[in-house]
Amino acid sequence: MNWINAIVQGVFLGGLYALFACGLSLIFGVMRIINLAHGDLAVAGAFGVWVVATRAHLSPFIALLPVLPVMLLLGFTLHRTVLARSLRSGPLTPLLTTFGLAIVIQNALLQVFSPDVHSLGSLTGSVSTGSWRLTSQLSVPYLGVLILAVAIIVLGTLQFTLQHTAFGREMRATAQDPETAGLVGVPASLVYARATAIAVATAALAGTFLAIHSTFDPSSGPTQLIFAFEAVVIGGLGSIWGTLFGGIVLGIAQTIGATVDPQYSILAGHLVFLVVLASPRGRFMAARSATP
Repeated sequence: MNWINAIVQGVFLGGLYALFACGLSLIFGVMRIINLAHGDLAVAGAFGVWVVATRAHLSPFIALLPVLPVMLLLGFTLHRTVLARSLRSGPLTPLLTTFGLAIVIQNALLQVFSPDVHSLGSLTGSVSTGSWRLTSQLSVPYLGVLILAVAIIVLGTLQFTLQHTAFGREMRATAQDPETAGLVGVPASLVYARATAIAVATAALAGTFLAIHSTFDPSSGPTQLIFAFEAVVIGGLGSIWGTLFGGIVLGIAQTIGATVDPQYSILAGHLVFLVVLASPRGRFMAARSATP
């Protein structure tokens, strides 16, 4: 039964990783770049929710509502002011640009909030601590179900948008050939800016659930970026539903590793990532990601 419980908890943990990974996957799918500042943007969103929730004495779920539009605007502005120029300078420049952006965000958060650890779990009541007890060894946490449901809704909405809306067709056309798309009136720069805005907003959503699920601090971003990147690679670069699959696989690997020995939790996830990356499919994806 312990193994079954580990798998169940891994599925719910995978929902959180999928939320972190969906914005990373979207940006790669549309712009063919890996945003190294993704984790730090998620943590910045978590701090934004923490400030609103603590100062206004609101539930984090209510505090998230004014933060999401701000993060949308931040993502749009970041592309217009930082990423747009770097995209014109070759595939390596955006990578270095987002790396520098990650350092700036992390140090700014350290200056404003200090290295102290924070959490939003205490502000959500039984949502973060309660569970449905199915057996003496098997339980289903309220928060895990909520996170997985939100991840499915977000990923499903993104997939529907890409497949069945005019904006989605513009994103797919721009991802395939931005120059040809521009010839038929699709402004690639505006499409990129909107995609970045959506990715940053979903990162803030994931950061908020991280803050409810566990603790966070200004240096939490790189760790979440690694998990998100591993979920994206396991599920397939640029694949929306593959992101959910990759997150769940990574989550299950970590919880099974923790069942064997708590210190094997993170290691087990990394090993699964390496196995996928070393497989023929993983080598194909790595070659695809290196192609401009």
